[in-house]
Amino acid sequence: MTQPSSPSPTATYRLQLQPDFPFAAAERAVPYLAALGVSHLHLSPVLEAVPGSTHGYDVTGHAAVRAELGGEEGLRALAATARAHGLGLVVDIVPNHMAVPAPLSLNGALWEVLRDGPASRYARWFDIDWDGGHGGRLLLPVLEGRIGDELPRFRVERGLLHYGEQVLPLRPGTELLPLPRLLEAQWYRLAWWRLARTELNYRRFFTISELIGIRVEDPEVFDATHGTVLRLIREGVVDGLRVDHPDGLVDPGGYLARLRAGTKGCWTVVEKILTGAERLPDGWACAGTTGYDALRHIDGLFVCPQGAGRLFSHYRDFVTPLADEGGDWDETVRRAAYEVVEHDLAAEVERLVRTAARIGERVPRPGDHAPWALRQAVRELLVRLPVYRPYAGEAAETARAAADAAMLRAAAERARATFRVPEEAGAVDLVSDLVLGRFGYGADGADGAKSGAGGAGAPGPDAVARDAAETDAVEMNAAEMNAVDPDVADFAARFAQTASALHAKSVEDTAFYRYPVLLSACEVGGDPGEPSLGPGTFHEYCARLQRDWPESGTVLSTHDTKRSADVRARIAVLSECPDRWRDVLNVVADGREVADGAVPVDPLVAWSAWQTAFGLGASAAGGPTAEQLTPAVLKAVREAGLRTTWTEPDAVYEEAVAEFVRSGPCGPAADQLAALEAELAPYVRANVLAATLLHLTMPGVPDLYQDTEREYAALVDPDNRRPARCDPGPLAALDGGAAPAGLSAEKLRLTATALRLRRAHPEWFGAAASYEPLSAEGPAAEHCVAFVRAGRVVTAVTRLSLRLQETGGWWDTGLRLPAGGDWRELLTGRTLAGGAAVGVDSLLTQWPVALLVRE
Repeated sequence: MTQPSSPSPTATYRLQLQPDFPFAAAERAVPYLAALGVSHLHLSPVLEAVPGSTHGYDVTGHAAVRAELGGEEGLRALAATARAHGLGLVVDIVPNHMAVPAPLSLNGALWEVLRDGPASRYARWFDIDWDGGHGGRLLLPVLEGRIGDELPRFRVERGLLHYGEQVLPLRPGTELLPLPRLLEAQWYRLAWWRLARTELNYRRFFTISELIGIRVEDPEVFDATHGTVLRLIREGVVDGLRVDHPDGLVDPGGYLARLRAGTKGCWTVVEKILTGAERLPDGWACAGTTGYDALRHIDGLFVCPQGAGRLFSHYRDFVTPLADEGGDWDETVRRAAYEVVEHDLAAEVERLVRTAARIGERVPRPGDHAPWALRQAVRELLVRLPVYRPYAGEAAETARAAADAAMLRAAAERARATFRVPEEAGAVDLVSDLVLGRFGYGADGADGAKSGAGGAGAPGPDAVARDAAETDAVEMNAAEMNAVDPDVADFAARFAQTASALHAKSVEDTAFYRYPVLLSACEVGGDPGEPSLGPGTFHEYCARLQRDWPESGTVLSTHDTKRSADVRARIAVLSECPDRWRDVLNVVADGREVADGAVPVDPLVAWSAWQTAFGLGASAAGGPTAEQLTPAVLKAVREAGLRTTWTEPDAVYEEAVAEFVRSGPCGPAADQLAALEAELAPYVRANVLAATLLHLTMPGVPDLYQDTEREYAALVDPDNRRPARCDPGPLAALDGGAAPAGLSAEKLRLTATALRLRRAHPEWFGAAASYEPLSAEGPAAEHCVAFVRAGRVVTAVTRLSLRLQETGGWWDTGLRLPAGGDWRELLTGRTLAGGAAVGVDSLLTQWPVALLVRE
């Protein structure tokens, strides 16, 4: 953990800036957000981006603040108004990539590279493999068809090459060449967009060819791409940073150290998604993650483990999926990983294969590894990694490196078993040693490896018989050879980068959509195979967070969550009543998988669509609308990739899905969902308010996504990227003495109360505070989650409230408040004696949550 140079936020409020919500709109919202109780605005990326972008991650230039948002003048005006109201600014930055826009002239640096090639002053900016198989040219997959078919669409005007809306530079001196020769003479090779999958020779963001990786590990590139942001920090305009996608960087730890030096240690969080028991590297110079790990631990509290198992049984009966198509979580993930690594990331794998082959040819005793064997070794290791990215080669991260090394050795052992001929599995040893950072040009192993992969690399017969003189010769200067061979370090970095892309695409963007048993668990950082977490696990996580990363970010909803927190809270209740969900689904779905005639919609799609509709709130404003639900369901179908995909769409099937949504979840049958929602409303309310209070009072710095201080039902982007409303009316009414009417007003009242408490007493929640679990006693103790912050604040919430009601309620369950004075409950105004056991039934009757402060 790195302590920031200025006070950390007490809470941040994320605003998605876009042309329809520029700096001026954010400035108008400042008085309301200050009254709400946050300490900082959290802005989506502010540098120049593709025109019209609703997110800003498609950066086109780093030298200027985005004109569409109001430019630097608008940003400074926002900062000044925020400062006048006691607020600071946190800004999202994108160090991993830039846009490949249309027209390309929007990205001036890339434009010069396309014109001047490797000699360009900007060539070092971009992660391009100029030796990647295109005659020293950059593959540019922007054509709608094969180049031979597209030739009539090209024209040269005023020294530029035009293709539809795309405009490209020409290499000097080639403007007058005949078109075929002109195209061959450029530093880029124009190609059909479908070739990107296998032929691309630049690093991209995941599988998005419109985003090209930049080499921010180069100090010159870092300085050029961060100059504007660092200047804004020095000048007091910006106070903190969120770092997007650090897993895409060659050396995330080194990058963060350089960033800390440049910012003088301002509060910085990183979008690092942790899985399972994974830990953030201790030495990273940041305050912590953006908070998806907190989301996972909060959400898991509200999933009933027994009910989730029964829900899976009903899902299996309804959908009848194959094991690797949604019938078993691990099998579904494994199949998705193979599909992505063999298809979507084929170009990235081939780059690794080429690099490994070059290294294998240069070692003192060549390993004679065939390209197919290296390819299989790379793939089999990648698909077996349970985390986004390994850090085994980072010497400074001893504990994390050791854990990742053990993980990689286990993966290597399983990868070797996939080779039919054991001797050919030596390719796994070479690859795993390169990944582990244990490869050397010494002669202690047949491939120059250092026996890093689970006992691999032991001397074979040739090594034993090796002549001593030959051994001395090849070992003459292993350190120097490593130092001058960039391929060794390059392989480890590329493997890690590819691993993160594979995990994101295979798990988040594929398996989540093929395994929709309980959609609330199919969230970034989540584990649908183990959706439930108990209070003990939650408390352990919070204690560790307070000890190791007390100023880490925490979130419940973001611009990237697939469903907002309130949608997930509704869906989670279904784990407490799986039989009721089965019964309702059997009624509403009966015969409706077939839309007027023709193509049947898969039961998996029907299950997912109905559950999504329930999550949106069937009784609100007449039920879910097709305008909101249809795009999300179609996106889910395409991401799942079982019947249609983004690149190979089945238009007939997609229309059948759209009609199913219109006539089913958004049709008359939605009344059944409304009836179920009315029945479950008290338990939905308990989930929503409990998750809200836990988020706002647990260790870390809570980040509120725009408009989530009230009920907020949003699905995956673009639905969750609508312009913020920031309506001050409801809060003003509550502050004026109005009683909260309805869940939305209750959530707003709770949010404002907790945020204002944090801002008034940061010492109760910050790095110097403490976290202590507070255990209830009695027959329903497991339904109460409570803790004490700094001995001054008690949070108590209800979990699994439907199961609680079905088992007779709280009975005589009690919660003993810490001694030393009275406690005042902020939502009701009640005063309770410290040191005495309080009946939980009494404490959590009016509200399903309680927030108490010591008098």
